Amino acid sequence: MLKTGRLILRRWREDDLEPFAELNADPEVMEHFPFTLTREQSDAMAGRIMAAFDEHGFGLWAVEVAGSGEFIGFTGLAVQSFEAHFTPAVEVGWRLRRKAWGQGYATEAATASLEYAFGPAGLARVISMTSTTNLRSQAVMRRLGMTRDAADDFDHPSIDEGSPLRRHVLYRLEASAWRARRA
Repeated sequence: MLKTGRLILRRWREDDLEPFAELNADPEVMEHFPFTLTREQSDAMAGRIMAAFDEHGFGLWAVEVAGSGEFIGFTGLAVQSFEAHFTPAVEVGWRLRRKAWGQGYATEAATASLEYAFGPAGLARVISMTSTTNLRSQAVMRRLGMTRDAADDFDHPSIDEGSPLRRHVLYRLEASAWRARRA
């Protein structure tokens, strides 16, 4: 479990599945993904997220608001192994309910995730990626101190050709840059 001033990042519980399914069915939340998820798809994704903790020792933590216990989404670290010029790699990522947007929660939770990545997990580098259309997430990446080289942008192999979501930007952060920024 990780804690910030306002949030708790923790392992998943059974009672997270319903609000997670609602989040994944929200067209506005899923605007930068190819499709919304059914309850079955959402539950399967949660199962894969939970299994990643056992496999890698880290994963995408369920995020709740401290004090209220309200589940607002996930933030954390995910191993990306699809075929690309930068994989395999560990990605810092997030997905939050709409009502949690605009409050700095994504940056706050991702900062805690990066502290874990470059501390206990001992990672040398973390990436983050999103579609070129997802300007809100790109802003979070920049607030985290991540940098982008346009030469690294790529077509995501899991997204159909012709989709406006296929082209992705790639941001990177080295442990040494993270430590220097935090000092």
